[in-house]
Amino acid sequence: MTGYGSGADRIDTTRPHPARVYDWFLGGKDNYPVDEELGRQIAGLSPDTKRIARHNRWFMHRAMRRLAGEEGIRQFLDIGSGIPTEPNLHQIVQSTAPDARVVYVDNDPIVLAHAGALLSGTAEGVTAYLDADVRQPERILGLAADVLDLDRPVALSLIALLHFVDDGDDGEGKGRSEGAYALVARLMERLAPGSCLVLSQLTGDFDPESVAKGVASYAAGGVTLVPRSHRAISRFFDGLEMVEPGLVPVVDWHPELSVGELPVETQPVPIYGAVARKP
Repeated sequence: MTGYGSGADRIDTTRPHPARVYDWFLGGKDNYPVDEELGRQIAGLSPDTKRIARHNRWFMHRAMRRLAGEEGIRQFLDIGSGIPTEPNLHQIVQSTAPDARVVYVDNDPIVLAHAGALLSGTAEGVTAYLDADVRQPERILGLAADVLDLDRPVALSLIALLHFVDDGDDGEGKGRSEGAYALVARLMERLAPGSCLVLSQLTGDFDPESVAKGVASYAAGGVTLVPRSHRAISRFFDGLEMVEPGLVPVVDWHPELSVGELPVETQPVPIYGAVARKP
């Protein structure tokens, strides 16, 4: 385990943080009353929220099994990793490829505080943690290069992250932060051919009213939430080659790769997911 950065003394318990709210949805204990309060508000508006969070997590598991197995990827960069919940990404990939190298990135001090204890990988592989924000792509790539060989394929994991990043000005110089599309493009530009982008993103395509209520709840807690349509999410994969079945609701992405049976769903899961390869 390797760590970069320190921030445990910066934990802000007065405002909710997406990583800690997500931990609450998954039944974790590494969250604060302010996170639970927001989680309960959202779950009250959308009782399916915990079910949706679990399906998003299961999608990550299946995608990583595919990448470490059939795709032969041995390097992983997981941005917005969140609070470690077993089995985590490194456990999935290193169970298939013990020599896999994994770099986790997040900007919440509580994630950093738990990283050393929870992110221990195999002796053959490497597991590292970076204290950084997705809006710092050059810092992330510079530090990650100490662990990963960026001249060889890397799987870039952006699971349930980009709906917390608005469109900004996407580099058009309007005085706002760099937008989500530009950030993804900058990250993928630095990665070698054969690298893969793994992405999941909230959508309002299926139940716009419930999702709009969730957006309002997050906004009241000071958190940006940006659901995107299928067409808008597809833009993140411009110039990449989609792995079948393409961009689909996460429940429909290779369910045969699940360990155990997935529950039969009668309601939509409003998160799209996909894996795509850099030619």
